[in-house]
Amino acid sequence: MKKILVVGTVAYDEIETPSESSGKILGGAGTYIGLSASIFNINQSIISIVGGDFNQKYLNLLKSKGIDISSIEIIPDGKTFYWKGKYHKDWNKRDTISTELNVLADFNPKLNDDQKQSEIIVLGNLHPLVQSTVLNQVNSENKCVILDTMNFWMDNALEELHDVIARVDVIIINDEEAIQLSGRENLFTAAQEIMTHGPSHIVIKKGEHGAMLFSKTEFFTTPAFPVKDVKDPTGAGDCFAGGFAGFLAQCEDINFQNLKTAVVHGTINASFCVEGFGTSSIQKLNKEKAQDRFKEFKSFTRY
Repeated sequence: MKKILVVGTVAYDEIETPSESSGKILGGAGTYIGLSASIFNINQSIISIVGGDFNQKYLNLLKSKGIDISSIEIIPDGKTFYWKGKYHKDWNKRDTISTELNVLADFNPKLNDDQKQSEIIVLGNLHPLVQSTVLNQVNSENKCVILDTMNFWMDNALEELHDVIARVDVIIINDEEAIQLSGRENLFTAAQEIMTHGPSHIVIKKGEHGAMLFSKTEFFTTPAFPVKDVKDPTGAGDCFAGGFAGFLAQCEDINFQNLKTAVVHGTINASFCVEGFGTSSIQKLNKEKAQDRFKEFKSFTRY
């Protein structure tokens, strides 16, 4: 079994939808990725930073899921990263109301000797310079680096982002981001263009329309799992990445067939995430529940 290193925010979120408001709750890309991957009972650690205001019960939650939290730095007199967002009736439209970097502004991740040997590295959505700092410290030979990023970094740190992309194996982005990053007009040519910059594979998420996996010579697509009652889409992409990486950690080889199955597991985990506010649904997820939905999904898509 491969060891996973997750690099991403452990944070506070506050979410508003047309019908409900969450108040301040647990959030952050690293949190969602770690919780999602944990259902596979794999060896993983999270590198992040929080302030003295971060509730110990949330650290206990992560630890209870078998996640090594020893590298989550706590700044006693600092405040934790905070994000507040508001969704419209169209779940694809979201307004950011407030972003407070707080301790994240000075985040300088430092890997211990064990983490430097991690075989799967998941770079959650952070500044590309922070992601590069992590990659500079990893020295395992047979590593698989998975990158998540967003259009904000394409707009504000494109050169640094390209430096990271050149060093990763898999990039996970949504359809709009793929078009923007590539400068192409459709997802097939976008994927091929992005792969010329380094990654051997690209996963393009399409929300309720599923996901696509590309290599230079092969292609796979899957629909999304049909969720009847969406509560909150926050963190769905991170849960996708966690399910994707968690499954791969169990695989002896990272080949196209296993990557296809990883995409489906990512899709399944994301479907659970949107059924509750924040991390509430993914906290309750276990491997048995996910496997039941995996089997159900299989019956939907076979013909």
